[in-house]
Amino acid sequence: MAENNHDAAEEGDGQLLSTLPKKEGMWKPFFLYRGCWLTPRAVTSITLLQSEFAPRPDDVVLATFPNWHYMNKVSADFSLDMDATFELFCEGFSLYGPLWDHVRGYWEQSVAEPDRVLFLKYDDMMADAGKHVKMLAEFLRVPFTVEEVSGGAVEEVVALCSFENLKSLPVNSSGVSDRIGGLPMENSSYFRAGKVGDWKITLTEEMAKKLDDIVQEKLRGSGLAF
Repeated sequence: MAENNHDAAEEGDGQLLSTLPKKEGMWKPFFLYRGCWLTPRAVTSITLLQSEFAPRPDDVVLATFPNWHYMNKVSADFSLDMDATFELFCEGFSLYGPLWDHVRGYWEQSVAEPDRVLFLKYDDMMADAGKHVKMLAEFLRVPFTVEEVSGGAVEEVVALCSFENLKSLPVNSSGVSDRIGGLPMENSSYFRAGKVGDWKITLTEEMAKKLDDIVQEKLRGSGLAF
């Protein structure tokens, strides 16, 4: 039955995409599906999940990443300096479209359907990783038991998922994937030791203020602030 559902979902995927609002991204188009802008592959994954596991609602955890770091890692022939990247970013050109539209869409959907969309902020997670691991477990409907909490399970998960541990795994420290615009991408390039406040190393105060003003204006009225 699952195999039949899988085939049916794949056959109907093209028809579904043709009915959805669409906008162009840097590398591929994005489609508005159930309140969220997603890549064609993401839409396919969700429809397959819904087809094969209908009782389980699809769960979305939002994460954004610094495009400049990754795109400079893709190829020596594809390089952007920070000034150029910053201006493009302020104009709304980035891998997943304008950041403020992307983030606002997920934020508003998380407010409308908190049981289906979990919205996390990087700064908050870094400030209290254990708290957010428990939040994620509850969101996925597999909360930690009292015994697990007292036994240190939360701390073990935090350590297991830490930047240092994940970066050191052989699968992440070696090998190449082919995931950005058809260009080879070393697995190790996906790991950037982002630290809260390290924007000061790269951006000037003027650049930071300009971006803050843009984001504040674009998110006005949403209830979301950074």
